Amino acid sequence: MLERLHINFATLGELFRIALPMVVSQGTFALMIFTDRYFMSQIDPTHMAAALGGGVATFFSYCFFSGLFSYANAMAAQYLGAGEAHKGPKVVTQGWIMVLWSIPLLALITYFGSSFFEFMEHDPRQVELERSYYQILMLGIVAALAKVCISSYFVGIGRSRVVMVCDVSCLLLNVPLAYVMIFGELGFPELGIVGAGISTGIANAFGLLLFLVFYFRAEHRERFRVMESFRYDKRILRRFLRLGFPSGLELFLNVAAFNLFLLMFQSYGVAHGAAAAIVFNWDMLSFIPMVGLNIAMISMIGRFVGARDMARTSEVISAGFIIAFCYSATLAVLYISFRFPLVEFFAPPAGDFSEIRELASFMMIGLSTYAMADAAIQVCGGVLRGAGDTRWLMWASVSLHWIMLVAEYYIIRVAELGPRVAWVTFCVMIFAIAVVFFLRLRSSRWREVDKLELVMAE
Repeated sequence: MLERLHINFATLGELFRIALPMVVSQGTFALMIFTDRYFMSQIDPTHMAAALGGGVATFFSYCFFSGLFSYANAMAAQYLGAGEAHKGPKVVTQGWIMVLWSIPLLALITYFGSSFFEFMEHDPRQVELERSYYQILMLGIVAALAKVCISSYFVGIGRSRVVMVCDVSCLLLNVPLAYVMIFGELGFPELGIVGAGISTGIANAFGLLLFLVFYFRAEHRERFRVMESFRYDKRILRRFLRLGFPSGLELFLNVAAFNLFLLMFQSYGVAHGAAAAIVFNWDMLSFIPMVGLNIAMISMIGRFVGARDMARTSEVISAGFIIAFCYSATLAVLYISFRFPLVEFFAPPAGDFSEIRELASFMMIGLSTYAMADAAIQVCGGVLRGAGDTRWLMWASVSLHWIMLVAEYYIIRVAELGPRVAWVTFCVMIFAIAVVFFLRLRSSRWREVDKLELVMAE
């Protein structure tokens, strides 16, 4: 409860030390997507809208697996706190086993997902671009998921700098490679959106190789007994599925609701889709670094839960809110004060941009208002997920997201109330989710001894 919360500057410093590399790491992911969409905007608005549609459809297609495998963070942290650090690499191995099991399902998802854009009644030219981008991104998804397992593990044991180094290296490769492949520089053919997809796949494979270099370094290999971990472990795999499956399902259903809302919003027209792409590009630069804080909080909360040191969890919660609200409040002021130049940044070299400018500027006001609510969601979600409260998170978050989707379907498809009403409704639902998560955080249920014992049981 709130009276248990107090500030400890040592804990604040430790959270900041773990979170800052993760903020940078998640920021590199945002910048990779941001630059792809910026390059597409320099071709025409249709390419930019296609980059958004194809990108979110790709994430939708693999997000269940990403949510499941990323629970390696909490598990590795919990084992570290419990004095069983050697089990961390076993978590990675079980994750890689599940990645291999998922390949046939991912192939099936790609096959059926390729026809989804046409079903959503997008512009025919946009559909072809979206489909090409989606299929190329999905071809490289196995390497991306294997990278999720090992990067989550490194965060769980408190080595977030390793993740930062690998992800920044991916960015430094991806951005120039995307430029030359999209626009046909340095002897490369001009591949457009196809080049953007290929460069992302190459960067992910390169990042995985870098993680493996750190994983097999002598100091890490010997301390964590890595060479003993390469075997099937039924108990750890079962615990991985029990705690990680709700996280994966939650992410999948939430992303499904968000993507269906976005695809319905794009059905208003290319200009509306381009406006949404602009706003969510800026949203991504604020939201994804907050995901970095969320990941760091999962690691620290998981470690203290494993050590049964619940007093320290209260310190982590206080530290998380301080960092999140300072960051998000600053961005909220910037977004509302500079919304017009931020929108103009994506103006194409030629063509009428007025309709896109008007709608995107209005949507930037909504973005600035829900930035702090988003931050609260990331802090509360990180605490509850690190403590193993994944089933409650799944039910609460999924229910609220799908209530939002039903409301948006009525507004967009039935009542035809227009894009501004749809956007305001979306912003209101973000606040509702933040309130529900905060009420759960205030309760004592997730802290109870019997629940924590169940979380640690194999």
